[in-house]
Amino acid sequence: MRALADPTRRAVYERIVKSREMTVAELTRGSGVTQSAVSQHLRSLKQAGLVADRPEGRKVHYRAEPKGLAPLVDWLALYGIFWRERFVNLRTLLKEIDR
Repeated sequence: MRALADPTRRAVYERIVKSREMTVAELTRGSGVTQSAVSQHLRSLKQAGLVADRPEGRKVHYRAEPKGLAPLVDWLALYGIFWRERFVNLRTLLKEIDR
């Protein structure tokens, strides 16, 4: 979660997710962020397991690594149970009010 807490890093990640692969130059173009900053964000995303890289000559291609989101999905699943219980209680309450 820490890796995606930064809005710029999250934007970089979202651009990669929407694309099959992207290079640093492609990510820098139109982002309003320096190439150095994009590289730092990619390093953090890679350390978090959210992106993988594929070197090709002088370029490095980055792609999203879906399994990197598994801990976040697992954590959010706990709240799904929380909300399901709340909705069941709300449904019961609304039925009682309608009587």
